[in-house]
Amino acid sequence: MFQDDHLVVVNKPPGLLVHRTAIAEEETLFLLQILRDQLGKYLYPIHRLDRPTSGAIAFAFSSEVASSFAQAMERDEVVKVYHSLVRGWVDEVVDLDYPVKNEKGKPREANSLFTPLGHIELPIAFGRYETSRYTLLQCEPKTGRWHQLRQHLAHLRHYIINDRVHGDGKQNRLFTERLGVREMFLHARYLEFSHPVTQERVSLLADYPEHWSCFYDRCIELCGVQNSSSWGFCIKK
Repeated sequence: MFQDDHLVVVNKPPGLLVHRTAIAEEETLFLLQILRDQLGKYLYPIHRLDRPTSGAIAFAFSSEVASSFAQAMERDEVVKVYHSLVRGWVDEVVDLDYPVKNEKGKPREANSLFTPLGHIELPIAFGRYETSRYTLLQCEPKTGRWHQLRQHLAHLRHYIINDRVHGDGKQNRLFTERLGVREMFLHARYLEFSHPVTQERVSLLADYPEHWSCFYDRCIELCGVQNSSSWGFCIKK
């Protein structure tokens, strides 16, 4: 996606750990190590993405650049936009201030902005409903908490599809068994920042991973193009 003498930004696939962790000691592949081997340089993580989350993630080639970038994030000078597919229809913008738990279970204040981009209704019965409804959401975390977007959407009961920790197990099984998709639908779609060395404004768009297109294709099969809703265009472009 982007590389110069100071930074590299890549599009992380879902299911890949960023770095080694005690909660997945059996894993041998890590994005940080893969990039170090490919580039032949030591890398410093700037921010993180959860294992099942895909999309834009940045690393620095020096601790000074990493620190400068991290400080810009703390000052809310870095724009991070995620896209997610969630249960139910979200019809209005939601500006949510609600505490989330950190890795140790301690509450932390958190703020997220959610904007609906499109809706889809599938002819698949779910529970007492004759159809299944979903929304493509633009998600902007205004604070950087652990699993913030995932916890906030769970609080709103618009669970991210295939979120195995905070999501809806019944919806997840529907996607796995009926639609053949197991990966989580949370993608770091857009990253914009002022370069910490050159001060150049950098804007990056991360392509969707394959399972988004697979789901869209299944929607076409089930509904037809005319009913696939505007968010299909977002996924395909």
